[in-house]
Amino acid sequence: MIFLTGHSGAGKSTFIDLLPRFYDPTQGRILVDGKDLKDFRLNDLRERIGIVTQSVFLFNATLRDNITLGRVDIPEEEVVRAARAAHAHKFISALHDGYDTLVGERGVMLSGGQRQRVAIGRALVRDADIFLFDEPLSNLDAKLRAELRLEIKKLHKALGSTMIYVTHDQIEAMTLATKIAVLKDGVLQQFGTPAEIYNRPNNLFVADFMGSPSMNLIPAKVKV
Repeated sequence: MIFLTGHSGAGKSTFIDLLPRFYDPTQGRILVDGKDLKDFRLNDLRERIGIVTQSVFLFNATLRDNITLGRVDIPEEEVVRAARAAHAHKFISALHDGYDTLVGERGVMLSGGQRQRVAIGRALVRDADIFLFDEPLSNLDAKLRAELRLEIKKLHKALGSTMIYVTHDQIEAMTLATKIAVLKDGVLQQFGTPAEIYNRPNNLFVADFMGSPSMNLIPAKVKV
């Protein structure tokens, strides 16, 4: 799981928006399986990508339709599989009619954690090759963030899929990431494992930004 981290405005969400081609890069190339993004048919590319954002919109529809976004060609067993993988069954079982329960504006009101599980279910039911998480836990309380961090880590281990996760929370990055990319003003500062980033920072920005508390920095001059 690759984590993108940095201060607000560093370019994290912009990078996430480039992958499904919400807009194209002004320079450079992005390759998926060795193939340039621009060579994919847009619909084919987006079918391969599942996105989980921090704000989850629920339609005034059944839970099933919210997970499948109204698609009728997805078999029921696939919906159940995706919901179970996202631990959505924890709250589905508490609803009277399960997947046929109306949620959204005039239906059952779901908590922040439940809404995020719906969002993860939406991504999983697409059977995507790449999952993009754009600060999905930032609106949740600390206890729920810790629970969902663990669930996402288990999900990555079970699926073995490529996951790219955007966060400004260094704890999330250090505890969940396989590799971390630290960005500043759209420029990559360092890319490596959590241990490499923490123990051998490339520059003062990375040293100061990563870790809680951050590394102590002492101005000094070297005299030979």
